[in-house]
Amino acid sequence: MYCGNAYGQLRHDHQAVRSQSWRGDCYDNAQAESLWSRLKTEVLELRERPVFADLADAQASVATYFDYYNYERLHSSIGYQLPYHTHQQLLQLNALNCPA
Repeated sequence: MYCGNAYGQLRHDHQAVRSQSWRGDCYDNAQAESLWSRLKTEVLELRERPVFADLADAQASVATYFDYYNYERLHSSIGYQLPYHTHQQLLQLNALNCPA
């Protein structure tokens, strides 16, 4: 069952803002691209060649970086706070109980 119209109406009823832009907007995926850019700069360029010993090494390295990125690295775009803390604050402010 396609729920796009129901989702759009629910979003409209609660005056929620879209998290994605319209089709063809070049900034649609900017946050994800920024994260991958930082990952490449802060992790991959610092490692010796070959970059990873195997798939498990790559997965562990990326998981470790994501933990650092969310729980230790201060982000200037959110007032030099941690993304995890900012997310928790937003969850507390969110009165909309909308299933994922």
